[in-house]
Amino acid sequence: MDLEGTDGRERGEDDTSFEKQSALFALAVSDIVMINLWCHDIGREHAANRPLLKTIFEVLMRLFSPRRTTLLLVIRDKTKTPLDYLTQALKEDTQKIWDAVRKPEVYKEAALSEFFNVEVTALSSYEEKEELFKEQVGQLKQRFTHSIAPGGLAADRRCVIPASGFCLSALQIWKVIRENKDLDLPAHKVMIATVRCEDIADEKLRSFMSDKGWLELETTVNSGLVSGFGNKLDAIIDFYLFEYDTEAMYFDEDVKTAKRQMLKSEILKHAYPAFKTMIEHLHNVVLNKYKSDLEQSLRSGGVFAASARHCSQSSMEEFDVGLRDSFVKHAEWDATKVRIKLEHHVEAHAASVRGTKLAKLKANYEKKLLDALAGPVQSILETGEGDSWASIRRLYRHETENAISAFSASLSEFELDQITLHKMVMEIREHGRSIVEVKAREEAGSVLMYMKERFSTVLSHDKDSMPRTWTGNEDIHAITREARLAALRLLSVMAAIRLDDKPDRIDQALTTALLDGGPLSQKRSIEFTSDLLASCTWEEVAPKDTLIIPVKCRSIWKRLNAETEYAVAQAISMQETNRRNHNWLPPAWTIVLLAILGFNEFMFLVRNPLYIWGLFITFVVSYAIWLQYDIMTYFRRLSGLVTVLSGCLTTIMEIMTAIINMSHKQQQSSYPPLHAQSFMNQAQVQHHPDRSSWVDSNSDDRS
Repeated sequence: MDLEGTDGRERGEDDTSFEKQSALFALAVSDIVMINLWCHDIGREHAANRPLLKTIFEVLMRLFSPRRTTLLLVIRDKTKTPLDYLTQALKEDTQKIWDAVRKPEVYKEAALSEFFNVEVTALSSYEEKEELFKEQVGQLKQRFTHSIAPGGLAADRRCVIPASGFCLSALQIWKVIRENKDLDLPAHKVMIATVRCEDIADEKLRSFMSDKGWLELETTVNSGLVSGFGNKLDAIIDFYLFEYDTEAMYFDEDVKTAKRQMLKSEILKHAYPAFKTMIEHLHNVVLNKYKSDLEQSLRSGGVFAASARHCSQSSMEEFDVGLRDSFVKHAEWDATKVRIKLEHHVEAHAASVRGTKLAKLKANYEKKLLDALAGPVQSILETGEGDSWASIRRLYRHETENAISAFSASLSEFELDQITLHKMVMEIREHGRSIVEVKAREEAGSVLMYMKERFSTVLSHDKDSMPRTWTGNEDIHAITREARLAALRLLSVMAAIRLDDKPDRIDQALTTALLDGGPLSQKRSIEFTSDLLASCTWEEVAPKDTLIIPVKCRSIWKRLNAETEYAVAQAISMQETNRRNHNWLPPAWTIVLLAILGFNEFMFLVRNPLYIWGLFITFVVSYAIWLQYDIMTYFRRLSGLVTVLSGCLTTIMEIMTAIINMSHKQQQSSYPPLHAQSFMNQAQVQHHPDRSSWVDSNSDDRS
């Protein structure tokens, strides 16, 4: 191959690029590369091809596998300088070029001899020594003819490509070389245009960044929304792009266009933060307006789902209008992410408001359910009747269904999906159940107190709820059993939760084990042959529904019996006391003995009626004193006897005074008799008016 030289005119301004490409191609495909040097250019930089060799050495090691190529340096127009001196100078220059080349890490320590075999030859001047020149050319030709012989110019024959594949190999090598940008050098006018257009672009960029209008726009954007932001920014950008076009109009079109695009990109890069801030302000303003509109709509009585949907659509339309106003025609900025972010924030706020309202609505119905269930359940449990849990179940179902019906109607405005709706309804139902369970557990914790109250109520009150008076005719054993049965029934009611309407035998087990005599009682049925209370679970009752375990029931029952034993003993004592108080007659044998021993005295009284009359008067006076002073009450206290004696003494003195007054009345017979009313008036001024009146009345009767 004959390749053009460094000063060839065939490629015009792009000659330098093609020169490097062709030189590299020659090194890659050839075994021998002959470089033509003018003797007077040896030692020079560009004339001796030093930059060219440096470039192709770097690219060769990076693109292709190492193979030894012969570099034949042919010196033309040789002077009188000895060839050995010229050979040494050329090899030293080649070695320096190799040492200065940036090598890949793999070949960093590689020597020049691993890649190239440097040979130097010289040719005399054709014009001055034509015959010698032709002779030297003939000798060089012979070296090429025998180049593949041992010791020939072809240095390395290990990577020889067959002739059939040479064309394809050469095409691939040329393609690799053409695609490598390290070999491209622009033309002179392109380099000038590049430098000058870059300077103009940098100047316009600095002018833009210090532009008063841009700085004012940037400051205003940082403070809030700017109306017409896109048009204002477009006007500023158009101004500086126009100035750039005016100053760069005479330079290379491709370079000018590329640098113009670079200038616009840099301006937009500096303006993008302001645009981003503008969009964020727009996002915040629209979101705040959405929140305000939604709150106002709900406050005015709007349905939540419809209000949220309408406000959301209005807000997104407002955002789109603001986005178009902020659009910059020179930029292709995408605000889709901000719009999606706004949609998410709108949905999140709607979900938050919906959640708050749903929570408030749910709490309201839960409170209503609590008010409807807690008090009645407590009251029913305290009654301790056999159908207590049946009543609680009816109450629970009725109140829960009413609450669920009203709650479901209230949820219709939120347009919830069926799964969420069903979940919230189930939560209300479970809340009602939990209210009953919690209240039952609270009441079960005070079961002993309720049992004592129930026992005391049944023991001390009759069936009409009137206080019971122990007159001596009551069957205390039966009443006590009835009271214990009522307390045991209350314990049975509070032993377990029975909201599932499943049958159980807790009441029967407690009655058989505790009230009928305990585990060894012969009254037990066949079903309860074992001690059912010696366990921690109830049959047919789930552990989660157990309030009081069987073992604890036995302990509670023992405490009840111990704490109510005194009340039963007190009732028995009161009954015995009342029985003794109401029995005034002595024993029958005493009456018979008195009748036998007092027969003579009885006959004496029959023969003397005056004594009978005196005894009668004494009985009447004594009975009156007994009733008036409530002698029975006094005798219940230690000072009763002293009080009775003092009262009797006073009464005797009054009787004596009345007798003396009567004797004075008989002596003054000349005076008209005193009227009974005046005597009563006189008696009222006495110290004991009631007693005096009674004594005076008796005195009048005697007179």
